[in-house]
Amino acid sequence: MPMHIIIIGFKCGMSILNEAIWHLYLIRLDSGHLYTGITTDVARRFGEHKNGKGAKFLRGREGLKLVYSNAIGDRSSALKIEAAVKKLPKQKKEALINGNFSIDELSAD
Repeated sequence: MPMHIIIIGFKCGMSILNEAIWHLYLIRLDSGHLYTGITTDVARRFGEHKNGKGAKFLRGREGLKLVYSNAIGDRSSALKIEAAVKKLPKQKKEALINGNFSIDELSAD
């Protein structure tokens, strides 16, 4: 999956500021646990997790399944939403995965 780039329409000296779009993603383990993370390239990051090069929590685990991803925008927003999702009970995370809950609703909680 290619990285998405937004070109912001102004120049800083001779360079143009490029900002990648950050994504929130959830991975389900065989045990049923859900891992939440952010990245600019979901396919690359999931591959790293599957190959034992990602988060320590997932190293050595098999049967990882990418069950959710959503484009968020800038890194700051992605970090805030990641923190909010990590605080959700598993039932709400499952609702997010199943499309019965939206990250847009997090600001209302």
